[in-house]
Amino acid sequence: MTGIICGTGSYAPSYVMDNNEIATMVETSDEWIKERTGVATRHIIKDETTVSMACEAAKRALDDGGVRAEEVELIIVSTISSNIILPCTACEVQKELGAVNATCFDMSAACSGFVLAYNTALAYLSGGVYRTALIIGSESLSNLTNWKDRGTCILFGDGAGAAVMRAGEGRVYLPVTHSDGAKGKALTCLSRHTSIAAERMTDPEYYMQMDGQAVFKFAVKKVPEVISEVLTKNHVEKEEITWYIMHQANSRIVEGVAKRLDEPIEKFPMNLQEYGNTSSASIAILLDEMKRDGRLKSGQKIVIAGFGAGLTWGAAVMEWI
Repeated sequence: MTGIICGTGSYAPSYVMDNNEIATMVETSDEWIKERTGVATRHIIKDETTVSMACEAAKRALDDGGVRAEEVELIIVSTISSNIILPCTACEVQKELGAVNATCFDMSAACSGFVLAYNTALAYLSGGVYRTALIIGSESLSNLTNWKDRGTCILFGDGAGAAVMRAGEGRVYLPVTHSDGAKGKALTCLSRHTSIAAERMTDPEYYMQMDGQAVFKFAVKKVPEVISEVLTKNHVEKEEITWYIMHQANSRIVEGVAKRLDEPIEKFPMNLQEYGNTSSASIAILLDEMKRDGRLKSGQKIVIAGFGAGLTWGAAVMEWI
């Protein structure tokens, strides 16, 4: 018994901020941003929230999979940017969907979040604990972005992606994940939910801060390693992989990983040019786009790989049904 993705959905805010608008806030240009990151535009919330985007992506995933809300037994939402603390985002999604039979909880694993949510749901489904799960990545990173910091504000966007998983017959591919808290200072954001924080909202520490070079070096080294590790662990050759669906952080990182794996860049789809880095939502949004435009076909083997704050990174192999 394994877990099979049977439906996907995504949501992006209607407001689109291009690089020229970013250039009115910090010293940069469209050409400079595209050259260094690959990002051209990003979607930014106006009236939307992390919860509302998660709900919409979830509804679309259920519709796509032909699954009724009452059938869902597990809802996991990965987010670092929810608009609420209590109740958790997953419970709010449950309420909106009417998924009355679901157990719900949130995960905080930043840009590795969707991979870890997938792995967690897979364990429950493979173990026979649940039969149907809904996993969601939803982020309002614009609320955590310092729009005066050129090193970060050019990167991030908002959005949500979701997948419905069913227990079914098939091979169980074992995932691989790692964390290194000793290097956590490379990407940080202090909590705003304290009285001290409320008085210091202009302090840069209460927005995302990143050592871009450190994160880049970490990603281009560790992601190829963990992909190779997950393939070896499951006795899968890289030639069997149709798609490597990576967290959409930076085009240079994706290109660097492809080069180190000695795999063609065509096997590494990207949509970060439109969305920017949406953290735990990025893999799910890309999966949904690829499913809807027909790139995902039955029998294809896919690797999903995430990396980010923690530092945390991981990969999983799945077979598309």
